[in-house]
Amino acid sequence: MFAEVIGGILSGSLALIADAGHMLTDAASIALALVAMQFAMRAESAERTFGFHRLEILAALVNALTLWLIAAWVVVEAFHRIQEVPEVQGLLMLSVGTVGLIVNILAAWILHRSAGHSLNVEGAFQHVIADLLGSVGVVISGTLVWAFGWTLADPIVSVVIAVLILLSTWRLLAKVVHVLLEGVPEHVDVYRLCSSMEDVEGVVLIHDIHVWTIAQGYDALNAHVLVDRELPASELDPLLRRLRKIASRDFGIHHITIQMEQSLEGCTEHHHVDHLHARERPALEEQTETA
Repeated sequence: MFAEVIGGILSGSLALIADAGHMLTDAASIALALVAMQFAMRAESAERTFGFHRLEILAALVNALTLWLIAAWVVVEAFHRIQEVPEVQGLLMLSVGTVGLIVNILAAWILHRSAGHSLNVEGAFQHVIADLLGSVGVVISGTLVWAFGWTLADPIVSVVIAVLILLSTWRLLAKVVHVLLEGVPEHVDVYRLCSSMEDVEGVVLIHDIHVWTIAQGYDALNAHVLVDRELPASELDPLLRRLRKIASRDFGIHHITIQMEQSLEGCTEHHHVDHLHARERPALEEQTETA
């Protein structure tokens, strides 16, 4: 990073300075990711019943937004340089950019092994990938300036780098927003989950079901289960264990809360999965009238 700052100032290259600024946020994002992971390991408390697991998601959000701010700054600065192109030393730019490229390849290789298991680590990984793309742009730009004297390549490549940064972080930002909005995890099909539970003998209807992600790899389920009124009380616990096993084994859900009901009386929750209306068993209507 320091080499790119010095090299950018001496060579007059915006692409190098932009890449250096991005490297600074790389260091900050990795530090933020590490801090968030340490906090996430803290135990739950009466004040925070889910602990600090969400800090990893917030760290990923901060990482994505800082990348967008950097991209915006690079585009504005590149626009000024296109209007008034400064002198750029291509050889120095190419040399420093090549070193930066090698460093970013090593960093990306290290983070790649864990990026798929945490949005937090993926945020840091996306920083490094965007920086790697920036280094590629610097090398290409430096080659064009050094070999052909085309100094306009520097601001143009800077804009390309900014666009690549935005594209590389869009998927990450979409994932983070989905988690913060408590959307259903990608690997969970709620329709199939409800159908699997309803197929268990003794279950009439699944309703008021909510499935969301606390943190990457830590999903939660809340559901009300209307059971057959004729089901003996001794069968309720075995039935609950079967339902929990379906959610855990077949759908990878870890935090499971199921409320068993033998009547709709007193139940104020009316949230249903849309397609289940057509699957409501005839017994439901009978039990509702009885209640």
